[in-house]
Parts: sequence; C-alpha cells; structure tokens
Amino acid sequence: MVVRLISERDQNSARQLVEAQGFRFEENFDVLVGVFDAGELIATAAREGHIFKMICIREDFQGGSLLGELLTELIASCSACRRDNFFVFTKPERRSSFEQLNFRVLVEHPQLCLLEYGNGLQNYLRQQRELVRPGNNGAIVMNANPFTLGHLYLVEQAAAQVDQLYLFVVREDCSTFPFATRIALVREGVAHLANVSVLETSDYAVSRVTFPAYFLKAGADVETLQMEVDLLLFARCLAPAFNITTRFVGTEPYCRVTRHYNETMIRLLAEEGIKTVLLSRREVKGEPISASLVRRLLKKEAFEELDSLVPETTLACLRSHQAAEIHERLRAQGRH
Repeated sequence: MVVRLISERDQNSARQLVEAQGFRFEENFDVLVGVFDAGELIATAAREGHIFKMICIREDFQGGSLLGELLTELIASCSACRRDNFFVFTKPERRSSFEQLNFRVLVEHPQLCLLEYGNGLQNYLRQQRELVRPGNNGAIVMNANPFTLGHLYLVEQAAAQVDQLYLFVVREDCSTFPFATRIALVREGVAHLANVSVLETSDYAVSRVTFPAYFLKAGADVETLQMEVDLLLFARCLAPAFNITTRFVGTEPYCRVTRHYNETMIRLLAEEGIKTVLLSRREVKGEPISASLVRRLLKKEAFEELDSLVPETTLACLRSHQAAEIHERLRAQGRH
C-alpha cells in the first residue's frame, strides 16, 4: 500500500533509498509517498507542483506494479488542484516503463527523457488553433517582468521580418509581476501590431526552478541541460504547430546565464532547422533597456525616469493602485 511519508524518520528513509540508487534527494516537494515491506521502505516518489520526481524502487522489487501504484497515488494527491496532466524527467533507459503507463514522450535527449501524462499539449495547441497562420513565421519567448520599451523594440523589429510573429509569455508565476499582469501589459503594448499574436507558454517552458536534476550524475552540467530541454520542447512541440522557422532574441551584454542560453539556442535550434536571429537592444543613455533596471527604479519610485523605459500602458499600471502588491514585493526583496 502506498502511504504519505510525513515524519522525519520516513523522509530520512526516502533519502537513504534515493541516494542508495545513486540519485540526489531534493528537499523541495509537495508530496512524498512510499511503500513499505516488512517495515522497510522499498519504493518512493515525490510530486512538486505538476512534476513527478525521485521515483525510486529497490532493485529486488522492480519490474512489478509498484511504479504504477506510486504514480497513481501522486496523481490522486493533486485532485484538488484540478490538473489532469503531469510531467516526469527520467533517464532514457526508463522511458518504456513510463510509456507503458500512458506517458507520452515530449523530448528525448541523450541524457534524459521528458514525458507527459494526460492530454495537456494537445489541449493547449487546440486552444490556440485559431492563431495558427501559414507563411514565414517567427517567435519571441519572454518573461516581460515587466514589459518595457526594450521589449517593444525587439517585437517591432522582429514583426517586420516575418509574416506572423508569435510572442510567448512565460506562464510560470515566480516573477515580481504576476503572470496575469505581465501578459496583459504585453498585449496592451503590442496591440498596434497586426501580425503579432500573444500567447502563454502554459507548461511548455522548462525553468531552472522546476527542472529536477536528482537523477543526473554529480558534475553534470545541469544549467546547459535545462536550457537544451527547454529549447527542444520549443523546437519539437511549439514551433511545428505554429509554422515557426525563426526565433528572435535580444543581445545580452551583462547576464552570463542569458548569454549562455542565447549561445545554446543558436547551436541547438540550427540542428532542428530553426534560425536564430540576434537583435541589438534599444538603449537609453548608453545602457540597454532592461526589466531589471525598471524594477530598480520602481523600487525607488523614480517614476520620472521610467518614462523613457516603458510604454505608456506599462507606466499607467505602475502608477495605479493595482501595483500596490508589486511595490510591496519589491520592498520585501530589499529586506532579505
């Protein structure tokens, strides 16, 4: 019988089982479950949000029904959040075990497989089908935290080079500006561009926050692997559905991680038949406009300096009472 592992003792047993199989125990999870035999933990699995991870079964109990029982319990644990699609990252050699339990492969990489349970991708693409256009189409993926004149400049430059531009706003809600605010400001900011469609990434963008690395060997380049999986997800699941042949991105003079992502994008998307176009960023007083600069000025309530950095639609939001929560988040960040 599958049970929740709540006590410190049970969770330590899960840690020992995970580490005994050469994996890393990750502290972040919403639910941790396991199966005992004669008082010993023989199987465990965890769920963090919509990600299943740390799925380990003792070798002498593998090959039976335990994997299915663990996954069934994890799915049931999320009934209250009304989700019907879940993801698992696993080693390529374990792919077939999950496929037998109705998981579908989204991305296959030499070091891992990303699989989905449920019809999430099909449902997402069906919801966006009215946006699909033929032709020479491009895409930009952005966080827009918040939407700036720098973002707008990139969008206008890209839109002039393609028949249809798809602007994907990252759905994950771990930014200073909530997702609903971010995508609303993007839509308002590009409303004058007839060939630009704004849509969310939904679950189909892999972040450093949600990427589980428990099954990777010590010394693995987790940062690059996360980037590659994210880009393969775009290239193999999103780009074909929207006839996207070009992805646009702004140059990055400061952030090492973003620069690394851009370099990985150029290399990997080329292998998938998608061209990457680097666009120079708009500058003000010799400095590229960035969302981080906007947030720093907003924290100081330097609204007079924001006029040259954000569209009127974004500025109106920043000045409104609706931004009170955002101001509080910025102040809280400064206290830690």
